[in-house]
Amino acid sequence: MRRQRIGSLEVSALALGTLPFGKWVDDRTAFAILDRFAEAGGTFLDTANNYVFWDGGTGDESEEAVGRWLAARGNRDDLVVATKVGARPVTPGTGLENAEGLSGATIRGAVEGSLKRLGVDHVDLYYSHIEDRGVEPEDTLGAFASLVEAGVVREIGASNHATWRLERARAVSRANGWPLYTAVQQRYSYLRPRPGVKLPEGGHVHMTDELFDYAAAEGDVALVAYSALLSGQYRDKPLGEHYDHPGTTRRLAALHAVAAEVGATVNQVVLAWLMARDIIPLVGATTVAQVEETLGSLEVVLDDDHLRTLDSAV
Repeated sequence: MRRQRIGSLEVSALALGTLPFGKWVDDRTAFAILDRFAEAGGTFLDTANNYVFWDGGTGDESEEAVGRWLAARGNRDDLVVATKVGARPVTPGTGLENAEGLSGATIRGAVEGSLKRLGVDHVDLYYSHIEDRGVEPEDTLGAFASLVEAGVVREIGASNHATWRLERARAVSRANGWPLYTAVQQRYSYLRPRPGVKLPEGGHVHMTDELFDYAAAEGDVALVAYSALLSGQYRDKPLGEHYDHPGTTRRLAALHAVAAEVGATVNQVVLAWLMARDIIPLVGATTVAQVEETLGSLEVVLDDDHLRTLDSAV
């Protein structure tokens, strides 16, 4: 499988999202999915310390499921494990309005919980899961720096952050000689929601042209796209009203035309298009068949004409 760089890390060009594991997907199925991904050369696993609190979960389930697989397979050194801090509700049954946040004390305490659940001695990539504007960036980034210095974390990233907040954080880190955010994980796919629309999923922040410009100018910010396949909406689920605009019609037509021409599924073309833009798609799965389809995107070749067709549909 092709590789990308995130700071000092070499990761697979596809990331496997493990959000449903331990809650919606049992260990037998989760292990089969993880096995197939690893067999194909996938190395980049993504989880968080709050999945899936919004559906009666505790937030422990996904990390614990990944930890059980790592222990069973004995392959920790072959994987790049990413997890997140900041969006776990302080009180069970509450939501993001009661998130733990990004204070230094919270980050230091939360990483210990993640390490225990994952059964590892370090996290390869540790994300700020959501913004916390009630905490000074020096507090947050100083804590991350201390974890990197202690060898508990290798690289740090930001998820669901405004671009100006990302720049401010990196400026603070530079001024103090601390590690920089080297990855940004935001929502992104081929279809675009109406500008300014509020998505039903709480906390989701989209990649923007400003972020693309910033990442290109900096040269050391990797982009990871979650909800890359819109949770099945390209295949058999209706698109919500937030995608109800003429651009969606035009982009779907282009997408289906290219898929037919290259002999791939629509999902595979979306993933190939993202990878052609040097964006790492983060794709979840609840069956091995879904992983197989995702892996098939690596064989899809989009030439310049295909990319022009896809990019010109606006």
